[in-house]
Amino acid sequence: MKTFDVIVIGGGAAGLLCAGYAAQKGKRVALLEKKDRPGRKLLITGKGRCNVCNRCTEEEFISSVRNNNRFLYSAYNAFDAQATMDFFESRGVPLKTERGNRVFPVSDRAADIVEALTAFAKDSGAVLEQAECLSLLLENGEIRGVATDKGEYHAPSVVVATGGKSYPLTGSTGDGYRFAQEAGHTVTSLRPSLIPIVANEKWCSDLMGLSLKNVTLSLHQKGKKKPVFSELGEMLFTHFGISGPLVLSASAHMTGNIGDYTIAIDLKPGLSPEKLDARLLRDFGENTNRDFINALGDLLPRKLIPVAIKLSGIEFEKKVHQITKAQRQAFAALLKGLVITPKGFRPIEEAVVTAGGVKVSEVNPKTMESKLVKGLYFAGEVLDLDAYTGGFNLQIAFSTGYLAAMHV
Repeated sequence: MKTFDVIVIGGGAAGLLCAGYAAQKGKRVALLEKKDRPGRKLLITGKGRCNVCNRCTEEEFISSVRNNNRFLYSAYNAFDAQATMDFFESRGVPLKTERGNRVFPVSDRAADIVEALTAFAKDSGAVLEQAECLSLLLENGEIRGVATDKGEYHAPSVVVATGGKSYPLTGSTGDGYRFAQEAGHTVTSLRPSLIPIVANEKWCSDLMGLSLKNVTLSLHQKGKKKPVFSELGEMLFTHFGISGPLVLSASAHMTGNIGDYTIAIDLKPGLSPEKLDARLLRDFGENTNRDFINALGDLLPRKLIPVAIKLSGIEFEKKVHQITKAQRQAFAALLKGLVITPKGFRPIEEAVVTAGGVKVSEVNPKTMESKLVKGLYFAGEVLDLDAYTGGFNLQIAFSTGYLAAMHV
C-alpha cells in the first residue's frame, strides 16, 4: 500500500499542472499516468505546435466555451490566460501570439510545453508513476484512494484528470467517465467536437490534400436566415470530406440532426461579386481563344479547376469567348459559395475534444470538488465543458487543474 495526501489520475495538461501546484503547497502527491510518459495528447495539439491558450479577456473566454460556461468563472479568475502565459515563460518557454490571439511557444514545439509541465510537477515534489487506475476506493461517501494494476494507492483527496475519449492512443480512453459513475455522478451524452466532417460530395476526395487558405467557411442550419458560424481561415480536403481549422470550428456548432446543415465555401472572400465578375472578364479577355479549363490558372489552385468547371456545367473545352454572361456570373456565384453537404463526423476517437462528460451541477465550481463524494475532484476534459478552437480547451484544463490543486 502506498499512502499520499493527494492522488492525481492522468498526466495531461490538467493533471500535470494540478499535481505540481498541490505539491508546491507541501502535499505528498502521486500523479498516476498509464502511458510510459505524460503529456502524450499535448504533443499532438496544434499540429504539434501546441496552442497553449488564447490571449483574450474573461468575457471572450467565457463566450468561447460552448456549454456550461458560467461554471468556469471561478476557475478562470483563479488562473486566467495571463497566468498561463506567465507560468510557461517563467519556466523558460517563450511564447508568441498569432492570428485570433492564439498563443504558441516561440519554438513551435509542443514538446517544450510538455517538458515544462512535467519538470514543474517533478520539481515541486510530485511523484510521477506509471500505473493504470482500475477503480476508485470509496467508503461511506468519501474517497479513500484508487486501485491500480500496481496495487492500491491511498489518499484522502483524488483528482480525476483523465481527459476525454478522443485520441485513445494517447491514453484518453474515457476511464474518467467510468470512475465518475462509480462515485454516483451523472455523465452526460458524449459526442465528438472539433472534428473533421464526412461529406456527401464525392468530388471532395478528388481534391484530397488540397489546402485552402484565406477562404470563408459559412455553416447554415435549416430554418435559420443567418449562418450559425462564419469565419475566414484555412481548410483541407481529404479522402472522406473536409478538415482543417475552419472545419473543426464549424463542427462544434453542429448539434442535433446533421442533415439540417449545409456548408458554403467562399473561395474569393476578398472580392465582391461585382469585383469577381470584373476579374473573370479580365482573365477571359486575356484567354479569349483558349479552352475554359486552360483559362483559370491565375484564379484557382490547379487541382480545383476541373472540379469547379464540372460543378458549373460548362464544357471543359468550350472556348472562353463562347461563354455567356449568364454562365460567367453563375460560375462566379459558384466560387463565392461552393456548397458541401455534411454526411456525418469522423469517429469520436479523431475529435480534438470530447463534448459531454461529468455533469457540472454535481461539482462545486469554486473548488472542483464533487458534491456527492468528499475528497473527489475533477479537472479538465472529463467535465462537461468544451470550447471552440483557439487555445480555449487547454485553458479550461489549466484553470480547473489549478483550482482543484488549491483546494485538495
